[in-house]
Amino acid sequence: MTALFALATSLLWGLADFGGGLLTRRMPALTVVVVSQTAAAVVLGVIVIATGGWSEAGPQLWFAVAAGAVGPVAMLSFYKALALGPMGVVSPLGSLGVAVPVSVGIVVGERPGLLQFAGVGIAVVGVVLAGGPQLRGAPVQRRAVLLTLVAAFGFGSVMSLIAQASTTLTGLFLALFVQRLTNIAVGGGALYVSVRRGARALPEEGGATVVLTALPALVCVGLADVAANGTYSIAAQHGPVTVAAVLASLYPVVTALAARGVLKERLRGVQAAGAGLALVGTVLLATG
Repeated sequence: MTALFALATSLLWGLADFGGGLLTRRMPALTVVVVSQTAAAVVLGVIVIATGGWSEAGPQLWFAVAAGAVGPVAMLSFYKALALGPMGVVSPLGSLGVAVPVSVGIVVGERPGLLQFAGVGIAVVGVVLAGGPQLRGAPVQRRAVLLTLVAAFGFGSVMSLIAQASTTLTGLFLALFVQRLTNIAVGGGALYVSVRRGARALPEEGGATVVLTALPALVCVGLADVAANGTYSIAAQHGPVTVAAVLASLYPVVTALAARGVLKERLRGVQAAGAGLALVGTVLLATG
């Protein structure tokens, strides 16, 4: 069950990243974050009311609040790092956030078998290579590296925090709802500050019409992201966190394959090799 839900997480996160990346080409990144998370919060709110999720409220929801506060900071750091580039370095480094939940799992006493340890190493190397690391070319700004490491730590922290936010399915719906509300508060605050400083909340060409036209896609991105958080939480609660975290972090492979299939982007040799290694690591983790 752990492997199945963790792989579902990779699929959902990969598609959400791909969709979000396309949308940020048409509108400000903060707008994409706030609108997509608002759509997810509305759906989750209905589910919480229908399932009586409020009865699961307790101190553990502070983990969801923390995850909701860290998430937008990590995402914005990642976008700023991508803007500074080069993307071929930034993208693979961002996937190193898997070290956070893996470390947490080891600290709490998890001891994967030899094959699983090998699978962890092979899968992580595969994920990094699948991002298409730039091995030569322009130097990387120190600020870009620092921002990427902040983002990676944030992504990994969200994985660890959301896994602790609930122990039941209805509690998970409530935790994800609280996380989204916090995402909206933090992201909305950042959007307000950026607008006050002269940035635009709407696309320069098309304005609100572009956002409304893209609303179905924004809803899909938001729902895919929240579903990924949910499937990861289930995976981490029903098996070793070290295994769940690594398998869930295969999403860069999904994003690269989606770009290949939809945008006809050609995979570089290093990306194809990375995808292959990630697959080998997945098999070892699932069977070890």
